[in-house]
Amino acid sequence: MSSDPAATTAGRREWLGLAVLALPTLLLAIDLGVLYLALPKLSEDLHPSSTQILWIMDIYAFMTAGFLVTMGTLGDRIGRRRLLMIGATAFGIASVLAAFSSSAEMLIVTRALLGIAGATLAPSTLALISTMFTDEGERGKAIGVWMSCFMAGTALGPVVGGVLLQWFWWGSVFLLGVPVMIVLIVAAPKLLPEYRDPNGGKLDLLSVALSLATILPVIYGIKEIAHDGAGVSQLAIVAAGLGVGVIFVLRQRKLANPHVDVGLFKFPAFSGALGMLLLGPAVMGGVGLFANQFLQMVENLSPLEAGLWAVPSALATVASAMYAPALAQRIRPGYIVCAGAVILAIGALVLTQVTAESGLATLVIGMTLVFFGFGPMASLGTELIIGAAPEEKAGSAASMSETSSELGVALGVGILGAVGTAVYRSEIADALPPGAPDAAKDTLAGAISVVTDGGSAVLTAARTAFTSGLTTVALVCSGIGVVLAILAASLLRRVGAPEPSAETETAAVEVA
Repeated sequence: MSSDPAATTAGRREWLGLAVLALPTLLLAIDLGVLYLALPKLSEDLHPSSTQILWIMDIYAFMTAGFLVTMGTLGDRIGRRRLLMIGATAFGIASVLAAFSSSAEMLIVTRALLGIAGATLAPSTLALISTMFTDEGERGKAIGVWMSCFMAGTALGPVVGGVLLQWFWWGSVFLLGVPVMIVLIVAAPKLLPEYRDPNGGKLDLLSVALSLATILPVIYGIKEIAHDGAGVSQLAIVAAGLGVGVIFVLRQRKLANPHVDVGLFKFPAFSGALGMLLLGPAVMGGVGLFANQFLQMVENLSPLEAGLWAVPSALATVASAMYAPALAQRIRPGYIVCAGAVILAIGALVLTQVTAESGLATLVIGMTLVFFGFGPMASLGTELIIGAAPEEKAGSAASMSETSSELGVALGVGILGAVGTAVYRSEIADALPPGAPDAAKDTLAGAISVVTDGGSAVLTAARTAFTSGLTTVALVCSGIGVVLAILAASLLRRVGAPEPSAETETAAVEVA
């Protein structure tokens, strides 16, 4: 990816501005993991029902995924810095309300508000990066930093959450957002430029409604499949969302100022990058789901200990995501992403060798390779999506990138989770002794909840069956890695092609 000769070099203000933009990215990633740790103490205080617990956990992701496209387009219309500051203010207020929630219903509502506010942050920060860093090389490095902060926050979440819950009440995990948002609100006017599309027009409210009616049912249906299996009602919900999505796309083709510029999909690099940001996070979601459960329920580690064992894989992603943009100045991005996908596939194959008796070292090595391989497609794929869009559509492109990743994680957790659960139930049915509790037949967590003897035959069989589910999911993920390598090699092979030298052009003229 060569730099544009007309592009200006970023100065001190831009790099300080990037540090400001990294703060909410780090916070959002930390927020994804800390609530899982707070759930036991939260349940003791608010006494939520099982249904309310699911909504407390899921409503944030629903609202974030549903509003990403709308917020990305809105930022292009009203100003990206302005939307970022509005969202940061709303996020800070909602964080305080969530921390001091007095009932499960109040916490669900405040978590929904947090999700909507959070949807303003990611597309705004990415779009502002595209405005601040016009040089392709610098923009790639900046996006690598942005992506690294997200992955570092994912690893830090359990560690930070564990420390807070050791000394404070469950609401403290939400108050993390308040000082970060204060810093962002104070620093943004001084360090971040404002940009809006001068020809953006008004926001099409019907497109907003159609985008929500597309994304929310798809995400909800996939999560229901993860919880209850692929029944008729769950598949119908997903199909309904996809049907509305077709109507949404048809409407965008007719609008002078569309909610989403579907014309970008005609570029193979753009479509390929979006596809990789769907399949790659699906692998991460599936591997992460089973690896975290393995660490806590098979290896009997505490959430904090499990979080610490996840740090090497997160650091591997940070390293590869940071280094890939610099490497792309000398090697075509398609080759780098292809190599990363091959490493991901190898790491997933390593995970197929995990055993219930001695699987910790193998798991950590496999996860580290998988995450290292994902880093280049995360940073370079995002940069390709942002770089392919005209400047006035950067917010919309950023929102598509984030929405694709959200859907990918949901697919990984839903579909790969269903695969692993099916393997567990199949194997446990043959391994359980007569009279074993019914709860042990559904999930490993169910087996642990009803078995008091940690060395019982039931628990041993359940852990072995769960490990079989993990290794099966890992095998599927390895196949996905191969598909990602093929996509990168075919769709991104011309991206970053070197400019023909003067000597080459002269030779070509002479031959002609």
